[in-house]
Amino acid sequence: MARPAKSAPRRLASGQASQAAVRAARVRLIVLDVDGVLTDGRLYFGPEGEALKVFDVRDGHGVRLLREAGLGVALLSSRASPIVARRASELDIAPVLQGERDKLAGLNRLLAATGVSAAECAYMGDDWPDLPVMAQVGFAAAVADAAPEVRRAAHWIAQAKGGRGAVRALAEYLLRCRQVQAKRRVDA
Repeated sequence: MARPAKSAPRRLASGQASQAAVRAARVRLIVLDVDGVLTDGRLYFGPEGEALKVFDVRDGHGVRLLREAGLGVALLSSRASPIVARRASELDIAPVLQGERDKLAGLNRLLAATGVSAAECAYMGDDWPDLPVMAQVGFAAAVADAAPEVRRAAHWIAQAKGGRGAVRALAEYLLRCRQVQAKRRVDA
């Protein structure tokens, strides 16, 4: 039996790319899924339960770059894990919403609490539970190994896989878009 072909990462047409850049420049808050975005999606269990998650230091540096630029960073995960709370604390990420089975409801509470509009919010996801959130925010991003439906819903797709530098790539893209937009305002 033949195996189905893998979907190639979607390339955006130039018009779509420039529209994505305009959306990205408006972002004030970046919300990240955890498993499959900040991690590679694998879960390691020991006798006591979840024992390990692996985070990429490049993604952590990307979070720091965003925060240094004055942007908010939050986590929104359907799973709950003390490991995630610890990593968020190390990176000064707040708020952290865990155990959110209805991610859209969690996003709406987060937006209400922060005063950020959906149009000023970015979200990076990797799988079907992320789709309602991606449809709501102004800028939707996906990791390279996201589900095909998630990649199709994204305004921008990282070349890196989840847990392997995708968040760092997103940070760089968002910051570049903000610089370009700021330069255009100065030049106008």
